[in-house]
Amino acid sequence: MQQALKPALESGAQFMQGRWARILPVLLFVCVWQVLAITLESKTLPPPSAVISTLWHELRTGDLLFHLGMTLRRVGFSFVAAMLIGVALGILMGNSKNWDRLLDTFLILGLNIPALVIIILCYIWFGLSETAAVLAVTVNKIPMVAISLREGARAVDKNLLQVAHVYRLSRRETFFKVYLPQLIPYLFGSARNGLALIWKIVLVVELLGRSNGVGFQIGSYFHFFDITGILAYTLAFALVIFGVEALVLRPLETYLNRWRT
Repeated sequence: MQQALKPALESGAQFMQGRWARILPVLLFVCVWQVLAITLESKTLPPPSAVISTLWHELRTGDLLFHLGMTLRRVGFSFVAAMLIGVALGILMGNSKNWDRLLDTFLILGLNIPALVIIILCYIWFGLSETAAVLAVTVNKIPMVAISLREGARAVDKNLLQVAHVYRLSRRETFFKVYLPQLIPYLFGSARNGLALIWKIVLVVELLGRSNGVGFQIGSYFHFFDITGILAYTLAFALVIFGVEALVLRPLETYLNRWRT
């Protein structure tokens, strides 16, 4: 019985160790923050308790859910569009030297032009609209995804593709069962980096040209020098990011990479 329970106990211990390794630094940070806020008694450094209180108030009134929902909608549309276009371009460039030479200059420009410039141009050309906001975020993210997937396409094991050809797999089967699984690490790498970039760009887009969203609210609090409100919405944003990472990206990545183990 003890021998049978030993693997389960070891697995549980490792799980708890991993969980505490993530939680303890956060708890330590909050404690240090609370002590500094009480010691300094500064209006520019509100205590965590005040931030959580403001967050709860915004949640009860419904303002937080509304603005957070608008931001998440823009993030979702931009993320899906940028991933679809960027993955297609990356695979195309990774498998064709002609397309790579043709599009490489545009990728370099896209990676190095400041996001603020693209946002302003989209607002000038298409007006202060949702279309302009989503387009600005999407254009900023596409080059990053394309670059990552291009490198992934170049690293695909050609021997496996030859084996698939020998076994007379159809093009669809070869793509989904042999080619695409080798791109999974590059897909999730670009997804994580791109999602982190999109969160930030969406806030700038909302700050400059939208009348709702987390970025708009943070801008409003900035005008009144309300640090507590700014930190409350930042905290809400951070909790959503952690939720997406823990509940969506990591389980999906583990599931899709199960063939490696």
